Amino acid sequence: MEPKNKKILIVDDEEDLCEILQYNLNNAGYQTEVAHSAEEAIKRSLHSFDLILLDVMMGPMSGFKLADKIRKEINLNVPIIFLTAKDTENDILTGFSLGADDYIPKPFSVNELTARVKAVLKRSRSDKVKAPVTIRYGDIEMDTIRKRLIINDEKVELTKKEFEIMKLLLENQGKVFSRDEILTSIWGHDVVVTERTVDVNITRLRTKLGNYGKNLKNKTGYGYFFEF
Repeated sequence: MEPKNKKILIVDDEEDLCEILQYNLNNAGYQTEVAHSAEEAIKRSLHSFDLILLDVMMGPMSGFKLADKIRKEINLNVPIIFLTAKDTENDILTGFSLGADDYIPKPFSVNELTARVKAVLKRSRSDKVKAPVTIRYGDIEMDTIRKRLIINDEKVELTKKEFEIMKLLLENQGKVFSRDEILTSIWGHDVVVTERTVDVNITRLRTKLGNYGKNLKNKTGYGYFFEF
């Protein structure tokens, strides 16, 4: 995937630094968004980002605390690069123990940051080649080997197509898929089905998901996505 398709969230309370980072990363071909606090960042569709640049020293929620929530509560493996003036050995070890992919002490050169962003994204792309056997989000667990969906420890019976649609949306939380993209991904080019087929499967899925049916959303005029 080329840089122009990579989406980066910059989380830092220094507005001037955010402007500099956004300007240079945009020029490098990335799509960027900015949040000036951890509280603001956590309201975003974090699953839609390919990488998060995260300042440590923010308040009231620190970057370390946000990273911990991303890994343990949201169960998200998006690459995280910490940006911080705290560069003692203990701080660096804390960052990596929270699942950081890199740790860049301030001040830093924009060229160095851009190079390290590129390296982390490249590693991330390689890691994704090995797809996870189990996908977990909250009380939802999807076993991709046994082809089972379990919610609150109860198995949910899905058809083959329902399972594949759910897997596509769970693996790409927050990303909107058009009906045509879902048809192509699930049914392929050689099978003639209508977009209405997608709507029917989505409706059945919502019913089977119970309380989580509301998380399978429709963006009018664009398509479907899953989001907690």
